Amino acid sequence: MTTAAALSDEDYLRETSVAAGRYFEGAPATEILQWAHQAFGPALVVASSMGDGVVAHLASQVAPGVDVLFLDTGYHFAETLGTRDAVAATLDVNVRTVLPLLTVNEQDAEYGARLHDSDPDLCCALRKVEPLNRGLAPYLAWASGLRRDEALSRRKTRVVEWDAKRGKVKVNPIAAWTAADVEEYVTTNGVLVNPLLTEGYLSIGCAPCTRKPLAGADARSGRWAGTGKVECGIHS
Repeated sequence: MTTAAALSDEDYLRETSVAAGRYFEGAPATEILQWAHQAFGPALVVASSMGDGVVAHLASQVAPGVDVLFLDTGYHFAETLGTRDAVAATLDVNVRTVLPLLTVNEQDAEYGARLHDSDPDLCCALRKVEPLNRGLAPYLAWASGLRRDEALSRRKTRVVEWDAKRGKVKVNPIAAWTAADVEEYVTTNGVLVNPLLTEGYLSIGCAPCTRKPLAGADARSGRWAGTGKVECGIHS
């Protein structure tokens, strides 16, 4: 039996994540999430950028009422906020919105306007990474919608892995899915998706830093286009 003391031990959690990553490779996403729910109970949370409701929908099937974190950076498309509200209203999940410590106006006053242009790494650190770290603090494990086919930087993503920066188990139940798998799941289950996906966007972040990718480019090429930046820092 897993004890509370074991769950609070970082070495145990690290070893558990490595073993689970090997064991669940190739397993259905719901089986991976079922294990995470059984292992961590309310100490499991889903993080969603609301590009779609796929992982939230999957988690709601095996862990009704599961917490879902959404980072409101202050720069989101209206469609993204609408997707968040729709997910909260239609799925058996508890959406928790986490805000940055500074409003956009406060950040502009301290760092200068349009920090996302002058120093996008710092902007992401202030408006995404720090809020996520704060939001994840009460939990032992978190689930994301990372997929290996999204970008070269994500090719080695495991279905369960150790998040060393935060000292938490990270669950990526759809890591092995393709874009076609996502589309099939959405269609079959009537899952909510961000309306921007029907307009040519493949990966949706903050409005000032998101563009429609060129034909044939990977899904995340429209993020921070022209800067060489490929990750906000949450997953790297």
